[in-house]
Amino acid sequence: MAADAGARDGGASDDGAGKAMLVYRDPGCSCCEDWAEIARVAGYRVEVVNRADMTAVKTRYGVPADLASCHTAIIGDYAIEGHVPMPHVAKLIDDRPRGIVGLAVPGMPRGSPGMEMADGTIDPFEVMAFDRAGNSRTYRA
Repeated sequence: MAADAGARDGGASDDGAGKAMLVYRDPGCSCCEDWAEIARVAGYRVEVVNRADMTAVKTRYGVPADLASCHTAIIGDYAIEGHVPMPHVAKLIDDRPRGIVGLAVPGMPRGSPGMEMADGTIDPFEVMAFDRAGNSRTYRA
C-alpha cells in the first residue's frame, strides 16, 4: 500500500528538502508529463518513472480500479491517481486526514490539470479520496 512508499521507492518521501513526488506513467502517455510539470511548478520535486504495467503499480498502492487514470504519483504515504489538482494534493499533505490513503481523478477529463484543451473545453470532474478498503468519497480542497 502507500504506507512507507518513500522508503521503498527512494524519492517519494518528504525529507525536509522539499516535497518529493514519484510519478509512474505509461511511456505512451504525454499528459502525465504535463501533470508532472504542474507539480514541479507547485514546488514538488518530481521524478517520473516509465512503467509499461501500470495496473501492477495501481494494485501495489491500493488504487481502486473504478478510480483509475493514466498515472499514479506517490508522495509521502499517499497515492495520487490521475489529474488531481495541486490544491487538493497540498490539502491532503497538510491535513493528513485519518483513513485516506489517496486521491484520484478517475479517467482523463478534459480541462483537468495536464489535460487542458486548446479550445478551453472542460469536462466536469470530482476529486475522490479513497481508503485501504477501496471505499471512496468526494474530497474538497
